[in-house]
Amino acid sequence: MNTSEFFNAFGTEGSILALDIGSGTQDVLLAVPGVAPENWPRFVLPTPALRVAGQIRELTRQLTPIWLHGSNMGGGFAGAVEEHLKRGLRIAATPQAASALHDDIARVRAMGITITEEEPPQCPTGYAPVFLSDFPPGYWSRLLESAGLPVPSLIVAAAQDHGVHSDTGNREGRFRLWKRLLAEGDGDPSAWLYTAVPSECTRLAALQCAIGGGPVADTGTAAVLGALATPEVAERSDREGVLVVNVGNSHTTAFLVFRRRVLGIYEHHTGMLSTESLLKDLNEFRLGWLPDEQVRAAGGHGCVFRELPPEAEGFRPAFILGPRRELMRGHGAFIAPYGDMMLAGCHGLLHALMSRKEK
Repeated sequence: MNTSEFFNAFGTEGSILALDIGSGTQDVLLAVPGVAPENWPRFVLPTPALRVAGQIRELTRQLTPIWLHGSNMGGGFAGAVEEHLKRGLRIAATPQAASALHDDIARVRAMGITITEEEPPQCPTGYAPVFLSDFPPGYWSRLLESAGLPVPSLIVAAAQDHGVHSDTGNREGRFRLWKRLLAEGDGDPSAWLYTAVPSECTRLAALQCAIGGGPVADTGTAAVLGALATPEVAERSDREGVLVVNVGNSHTTAFLVFRRRVLGIYEHHTGMLSTESLLKDLNEFRLGWLPDEQVRAAGGHGCVFRELPPEAEGFRPAFILGPRRELMRGHGAFIAPYGDMMLAGCHGLLHALMSRKEK
C-alpha cells in the first residue's frame, strides 16, 4: 500500500481509525499519513460487550440493581445479565438497550427485565447505570490522547449483525442478508461496506451513529476484504479460484473468490465444528456441491453460490485467518496482512475504502 496515494485519495491529511469488533476482541488500527502500514498503531483489546459484562458482574457482587441504557450493541454480556437476575437482583433497560439482548422486547421482559422509556431520575432510585455501546463516547479519544496519538478524521468499523427478521429466526435471517449481497451486484466485497445500512441491521446502524456516520460492514465482509488486501491472495485469485476461511471466536465464514469477486459464502458456528467436519463441508463447498439445507440442519447459517466458472479450478488454494485458525492448521496457508493476522479485518476495511475511491 502506497500511503501517500492512500491518503491523497481521501483528500485528507488526517488519520483513519479502523475497528473490527468481534465476540472476543476488538481489533483496532490507526492509519497515520506518512507512516508505513507496518508501523501504524494498533490495539487488540477485549470487545466492548466483555467490558460491559465485567461491570455487571461487579454490580452483582455489590447486590446493586442495574439500569441499562445507551444503544444496541454486541450481546456478549447476556450471561452476566442472567447471573444478575438469578440472584434476585433487579434490572431495568431502555428499549434501545434491551435490543442488545433480543430484538423482541417481549422476550426481554420475560427474562424479568423492566423496560422503561424514561431515563433517570424517573427510573427507580438506587439503580446503577450501565451504558451500552460498541463505541462508547470518549473512550477512543481518551485512549488515543493518552498515547500521544492524533484524533482520527474518519472512523470505519465492522461488527457482526444478525439483523431483525420478524418472519424467521436470526440464524436464517442473517444468512438471507449474505444471499442478498451475493445476488446483487458483481460480488465485489468492497461494495458491502455500507454508507447506508440495510434496515434490518440495527446493530450496525447504532454503530454507524456512534462513530459519527462513517462506513460500517459486517465482520465477515471485513475478513474477506482483509484477505484481498494481501497481494498474494488477490493476485492468486486473478489466476484461479481461492478459498478464504475466517475462523472466528464465534463464527466461521468461508468465501469462494475468483478474480477478486466473491462467488460463494459459507457460515457456521465455530464451537460446533471439528477440523474433520469443517474440512468435509469446505471440500463440498469448493465444488458447489454443499446444500444450504445441510449446513442449516447441522446448526450453521448456510451456504450460497453464484455460478462457479470452470476457470476457478475448484478453488483449491486455501488462505486462512481468524483467532481460531488453528482448527485449520495444515490445510491451507495462514495469512497476516502487513504482518498481523488479528488486524486483517481493519486492513480489509481500509482496502475497501481505497477500492471504492478508485472507482
